Amino acid sequence: MTPQLLNLAMSSRLPSRLALLLLLATSLSFSAQAAPAEQGETAILDDIHATVPPIPSPMVASNTTPEVPIPGVASPTLQANPTAPTNDTAPMLTSVSPGTVAAGALPTTAPTTPSQNVTVNLINLMVKRGLISKGDAADLIKQAQDEAAAATEQAQATLAQVAAASATTSVGTPAQAVEANENDSVSVTYIPDSVKTQIADQVTQDVLAKGKKEGWVEPRKYPTWASRFTFFGDTRVRFQADTYPSGNANNGSFGNFNAVNTGPPVNLFAPNTLPYYNVDQDRNRFRLRARFGFDVNLEQGFSGGMRIATGSDNSPVTTNQTFGQTYNGQGGDFSKYAIWLDRAFIKYQYGPDQDHSITAIIGRFDNPFINTSMVFDDDVGFDGFAIKGRYTAMDGLVPFATLGAFPVFNTDFNFSSTQPAKFGNDNKWLYAGQVGANWKITKDFEFTGALAIYDYETVQGKLSNPFTPLLPTDSGNTDSSRPSFAQNGNTYFPIRDNVIIDLNPQGAYTPSPDYQYFGLASSFREFSVLGQLDVNHFDPFHIRLTSEFIQNLAYDKSAINNVAINTLNSNGNYAGGGSAFMSTLILGAPVLAKRWDWNVNVGYRYVESDALVDGFADSDFGGALAGTNLQGFTLGGGVALSSHIWVNLNWMSSNAIAGPTYKSDVFQVDLNSKF
Repeated sequence: MTPQLLNLAMSSRLPSRLALLLLLATSLSFSAQAAPAEQGETAILDDIHATVPPIPSPMVASNTTPEVPIPGVASPTLQANPTAPTNDTAPMLTSVSPGTVAAGALPTTAPTTPSQNVTVNLINLMVKRGLISKGDAADLIKQAQDEAAAATEQAQATLAQVAAASATTSVGTPAQAVEANENDSVSVTYIPDSVKTQIADQVTQDVLAKGKKEGWVEPRKYPTWASRFTFFGDTRVRFQADTYPSGNANNGSFGNFNAVNTGPPVNLFAPNTLPYYNVDQDRNRFRLRARFGFDVNLEQGFSGGMRIATGSDNSPVTTNQTFGQTYNGQGGDFSKYAIWLDRAFIKYQYGPDQDHSITAIIGRFDNPFINTSMVFDDDVGFDGFAIKGRYTAMDGLVPFATLGAFPVFNTDFNFSSTQPAKFGNDNKWLYAGQVGANWKITKDFEFTGALAIYDYETVQGKLSNPFTPLLPTDSGNTDSSRPSFAQNGNTYFPIRDNVIIDLNPQGAYTPSPDYQYFGLASSFREFSVLGQLDVNHFDPFHIRLTSEFIQNLAYDKSAINNVAINTLNSNGNYAGGGSAFMSTLILGAPVLAKRWDWNVNVGYRYVESDALVDGFADSDFGGALAGTNLQGFTLGGGVALSSHIWVNLNWMSSNAIAGPTYKSDVFQVDLNSKF
């Protein structure tokens, strides 16, 4: 038994059974290899023995009490080697079993050689090295004497019971009783080399099995760098039914401004050129979402990650791919679908744990703020930089803060590409900050509150300098102020100050084209108040209520009314607003983590037209006109079929707050998987 195995036995990494086996083998080895003490040790032993009487051995085999084997346990009893060198006080033994001491190895009142008992030798050595005093050594031996006496009584009782049992059973081979001879040879329990080898082999096998299971013994199967990666993914297959009650305004009231702004400008003088949303024909769709990514530990507090995802297009609010839909050259007739880079970031965290840390992240990453889907859809990824801090101020109270800067739009480097003199920048940014706290009120109640500002810089459209566009490729100097992505609900106005001229002054009046783009009529500085109360008294059944209120601090109704071309009432006046509210109640397991976990939820929201940037809001609520200018209810539930599979059902009913009549019902059935 090597010192390394002894250290391993003392390590907390092994179970107690393995540790005991290692210590047993170590004790056997030390007993067999004990070396004679130096002359100084003999003198110390003499002093101790003068104070403390000898320690009786509970398992010494005398010439009057034969050893009796324990049924079912091989315990060979051999005579001490008569040919081995001996002295007057102790025979030379090859090995001694645990708890068994040869009679000649017991200290006497006047020993001439050091004791063969390992415990006494260790105490002698400690005295010699100055680790303990002679008095302390005597106390230790006295304590051992008392314990040995008690053990002797117990051993005698056990031997008597075993002897009685052996009289009626034939299990095992009776041990041989060897009487003491004239050379003081005695019968001792001897563990041969084969048994010791068997013990060592068993220990080795158990240690290797334990190490392989925990991954700290088995030779590496993969390169070192591979162990720093954690891979993950998920798949969702959805059936979605979009239905529209009768009475919706299908007279051209719902123009698709996003389709115009992401393509060539529309000529308002040409008939039937403005695209419109579907608000009256039901649609059924099967949709797929697949995502795969990894996180990597870059050490010293650094980490990173990437994720790819499906998607019919590069929309920031959904990764759904509709089966059979032809769009942007993909889909339909079983053709392949596109994969997009959805996340890519580098992160640094300083601090001992999550609740005592400062974290900085840069790249494209998950939403760093706490909010509802009314503000940011769950699929929105943030480009830019954010820093977050959490600190446990007191038991149960963890304040937090988050700051970030995110580029929303960057002007094309060559804008405008059709003329030598270029136009200026219309770069758009989101500057955001949030402060809040997580408060564990009692073991059954937890509250999270937060205040946030989401300040969008230069997202409002700008009116161009006067010019006459003769071709669709002609650019106005503020064309880049239009939103590069939008959903529906925000108020718009034409951003080109087109000068219309007569193209045929010698004949019939022929006006020049009115090629037009559209920009947001409002600025956005969204102030958010969020609260969440979680009651887990009936854990795993939770009651969780989440509410959020939004006010657009940059909202100016009169300024919007002067330019608005949508969100108008029957009199042609602007009828929108700048506030929003959402509340959701969840009953059951907040997360479907294991089989038969379930939950149900009910919610209500009221989102006025210009309370939020509609391009980043929930992409499901509202159907074709998802975004803002909506109110309505949601109802849903889910159940886990395993720890990796779950089913969700959702129903969303909404109608427009201002402007023409619009109603929508969306029903979804989701089958989800993850790994």
